Amino acid sequence: MSSPAQSSIKLRLSVFMFLQYFIWGSWYVSMGSYMANTLKFGGEQIGAAYGAFAIGAMISPFFVGLIADRFFASERILAVLGILGGVLLCCLPQLHQFSVFYPVLIAYCALYVPTLALGNSLSLHHLENAKTDFPRVKIFSAVGWIGGLVTLSLIKGEQSAVQFYLAGGVSILFGLFALSLPHTPPKKTGANVSIGEILGFDALALLKKPSFAIFIVCMFLICIPLYFYFVMLGIYLTELKWDYMAVKTSLAQVSDVIFLFLLPVFLRRFGYKLTIFIGILCWATRYFLLAGSVGLPDLQTAMIYGAILLHGVCYDFLFIAGQLYVDAEANERIRGAAQGLIAFILWGVGAFVGTLLAGKVLAAHQLATPQGSILHDWRGIWMTPAIGAVVVMVIFLIFFRDPPKEKAARAA
Repeated sequence: MSSPAQSSIKLRLSVFMFLQYFIWGSWYVSMGSYMANTLKFGGEQIGAAYGAFAIGAMISPFFVGLIADRFFASERILAVLGILGGVLLCCLPQLHQFSVFYPVLIAYCALYVPTLALGNSLSLHHLENAKTDFPRVKIFSAVGWIGGLVTLSLIKGEQSAVQFYLAGGVSILFGLFALSLPHTPPKKTGANVSIGEILGFDALALLKKPSFAIFIVCMFLICIPLYFYFVMLGIYLTELKWDYMAVKTSLAQVSDVIFLFLLPVFLRRFGYKLTIFIGILCWATRYFLLAGSVGLPDLQTAMIYGAILLHGVCYDFLFIAGQLYVDAEANERIRGAAQGLIAFILWGVGAFVGTLLAGKVLAAHQLATPQGSILHDWRGIWMTPAIGAVVVMVIFLIFFRDPPKEKAARAA
């Protein structure tokens, strides 16, 4: 039974997680459709814009490690980041030239991404039983993402600038709400922190283990086809003229919650290799479903829904299982560095390369209609990441060696 103080903290953290992911869900899925159909930006520009989030992820460790952890209370810096981020989001609808839109988007992502790590750190610091309570609080991030998508669809904002006003307004509310969180003073006041520690370079010693090295290589490689989904899906569904597109894609987060509960069962029973293999296999299957949906009107809707509903196993069995594997392989001294390294690869370098390549593939498969509108060769687009995922799956299956099952059982 939680004390009244703990119940209050869990309630505030749940609302915090809801608002944080509501912001992200309000614009991230639909931005590609807005850029393609309203701003008339090209494929390479759209890919670069999605890469802005990756740039934010690469900047974030420096910000958190060099500034937030040493000089400011977490709740206050979350408030400043939320309010400034909201202002920048509300500026984006006024920018119609890519040369201005892109740097402002990068600046916003550099403000938003640190809130993810800071929010998790603050939550873990104040929850008495973090192993039990943190996953329950974190569930509200999926609920918030769904809330952002549903709200955007209800106001029919998928292709309009209203998505940024919605996200910006909620971001300002998020910043003000952060001030109600428990006081969390800086953890490393006066400490000397090296760049290597911040980026997780202390964990590079783990690369001496062949299986860990293969794992890192495969995680980087799978990020390249993986981000095609996030860049392309909104544009694809818009060209198919799906109504309430954002609401329908929110089924991915429902799947995410379900498979998050199933992940510990799979880890205990099958270990890391088979669990992560299933995650990669489902990414390949998702892209084959999307490619197969092109030109099949009778099966198209069912195949697209199938691809959306695979999100839970795609994300949880790959990303979450991967983070648990890193945690199990690292010792106490380098555990934080190891998590920093995998985050830098997944959401930083891997995401940047993946979104950049996705933009180039989108531009290469662009088709002009006699009426002057732009369509795309979607079968060719979706087959590119499908083949890439199959290649990574084969490499992982051949070369990765499972650690002892008891490690997976302990993590689960």
